[in-house]
Amino acid sequence: MITPKEAADTLATADELYSRVEVEQALDRLAEEISAALSEEDPIVLCVLNGALIPTGHLLTRLNFPLRQDYVHATRYRGETSGADLEWIGQPNTSLQGEAVLVVDDILDEGITLAAIVEACRKAGARSVYSAVLVEKQHDRSNGYTADFVGIQVEDRYVFGFGMDYKGYLRNVPGILAIPET
Repeated sequence: MITPKEAADTLATADELYSRVEVEQALDRLAEEISAALSEEDPIVLCVLNGALIPTGHLLTRLNFPLRQDYVHATRYRGETSGADLEWIGQPNTSLQGEAVLVVDDILDEGITLAAIVEACRKAGARSVYSAVLVEKQHDRSNGYTADFVGIQVEDRYVFGFGMDYKGYLRNVPGILAIPET
């Protein structure tokens, strides 16, 4: 963990990749795509905590069809800037048996966390599982998992804001920012 001053210093030197307006436009487009594909599916939307809390909240208000919402809490980062083993902290309270499920996460980086959550939903008996991410990172370290719905793509840098953190801070930044390249 870092101090609030270190977080403020990081924010002051960060590069803005996407403004709040651009993120909002990406969410509008995501909502249109998801609505077109899932409006007749009666989906359960699973928010992946903690990172997807902010993007999911903004996305849900844009979806114009009946849905149910729950969460799953799994992480590889634990406040750090690189991932470790997947840790399951919380499972959905809703039965997924026979349900259509939309898993919403903040970022698709290597695909390990999202692929594991999607597989867990399938094992729980979901009839179909879709995934949506606000951000997809572009690099060659992927495990091959691809999200069904992607808001924006970013280069291979450490990004934060709009739900994504920097060492436990800055999830509340309204755009997508990156640590300066050195």
